[in-house]
Amino acid sequence: MVFSLSSIVRPNILALTPYRCARDDYDTGILLDANENSFGPATKFEFNSDANLQLERYPDPHQTELKKLLKDFRNVPSTDCFFVGVGSDESIDLAIRVFCQPARDKILICPPTYGMYSVCANINDIGIVKVPLDVSEGKFSIVPSEIKKALAADKTIKVVFLCSPGNPTGTVLREDDIKEVLEFEEYAGVVLVDEAYVDFCKSPSSIASWVEKYPNLIVIQTLSKSFGLAGIRVGIAISSPDIAAIFNNTKAPYNVSTLASRVAISALQKPGIEKMADNLQNIWRQRDVLISALKTFPRVGAILGGNDANFVMAQLVNSKGEPDNDFAFAVYRRLAESEGVVVRFRGSELGCKGCLRISVGTDQETLILLQKLKFLLT
Repeated sequence: MVFSLSSIVRPNILALTPYRCARDDYDTGILLDANENSFGPATKFEFNSDANLQLERYPDPHQTELKKLLKDFRNVPSTDCFFVGVGSDESIDLAIRVFCQPARDKILICPPTYGMYSVCANINDIGIVKVPLDVSEGKFSIVPSEIKKALAADKTIKVVFLCSPGNPTGTVLREDDIKEVLEFEEYAGVVLVDEAYVDFCKSPSSIASWVEKYPNLIVIQTLSKSFGLAGIRVGIAISSPDIAAIFNNTKAPYNVSTLASRVAISALQKPGIEKMADNLQNIWRQRDVLISALKTFPRVGAILGGNDANFVMAQLVNSKGEPDNDFAFAVYRRLAESEGVVVRFRGSELGCKGCLRISVGTDQETLILLQKLKFLLT
C-alpha cells in the first residue's frame, strides 16, 4: 500500500486557511502592524547565573505564584478562578475543545473580529455562526437582539465570542449589551469575552470581576499588550472555579515555561505595574497625537472605531471621498516596501473598506510614520 498524506489528514485540516500573522507579510522596519507595545516590556528581568531558575526541573504546572499576583492585580476573589496558558490563543482553543463536540456543535462570532476564533473552530471541526457587528458610522457594537435570535434558533451554539475592545475595531463593548447576552435564558452555553486590549481603555472597562455573578462567563486577557510581553506568550482565563478547574485539567502538564513564568512574575511586581502604567500614559498621548494628525490628511476619510486600544483604524478614500481598498492597499505596500514603516491592511474586513490599522508607536516612530503618510496622502 502506498502512503498518501492527503488520505489520512482530516479533511477540515486540509481545507484550513491558517491565521495570517503580521510577520508573515513584513518583518523589518518600523513595525506598527501587530499591536505590540512599542514602549517595551514592563520589567527589566535579566537571566543570569544567579537567578536560580532550576531549568533542569519542570516548571510549576499550577503557576501558583503567578496566579496569586494576577488575583491581586485583577481584583478577582480567588486564584481558583484562573487558568494560565500560552497566550490568549490557548484559552480560545481550550474553550472550543472543552465545550464543543466536533462535527456537531458551533461557536458564534461577531465580525469583524479576531481571526483566531474561526481558525480554532476550523481546526477542531466546529461550525461557525456569524452575527455581524453594527458597523454603521464605524460604531462596531454588538447587536444583542440579533445574537439572541441566533442563539434561540440554533441550540448547537456552545460558545459566544465577544472581543472588547475589538480587534480590528478598537471599540470597547457596552456592558449592558454583554449582560443582555449573558442573561439570555434560552442560551445554555458560555460567553467568552476577549479583553486583550482592555488596559488601553482610559476608564476601567474589565468585566473580570463579573465571574462571581455569572457562572457562564469566561474573560481572557494577556500580558502581550499593556505589559509589553508578547515574546513570552503568557495569557490568562478568568472564570468560575468550576470552569477554571476544567481548563487546568485539560491543558498540557507544563504548558507555561519557567522562563516565561519568571518574567511574568517580575512584571506583576510593583515596579512592573508602575512601568506598565507609565507606558499606558505614553500610549494614550501618542494615540491622541496620531488621531489628530491623521484627521488633517485629505485622503483620510474617517477614524473608525472607539479608539479604546493601542491602535487606530484610518479609512483612506479616493478623490471622490469614497473608501478605497485599492488605494489603501497601495499605500500599505508603499509604506512597507519603500518607506520602512509597516502597518496592517484591513480593507477586506466587514465595515473596514479602505482601512489601515496602525499600532501606536513611540514619539519618534509616530513622527516618522506621519511624515511618510503626509508624503503619500497629500
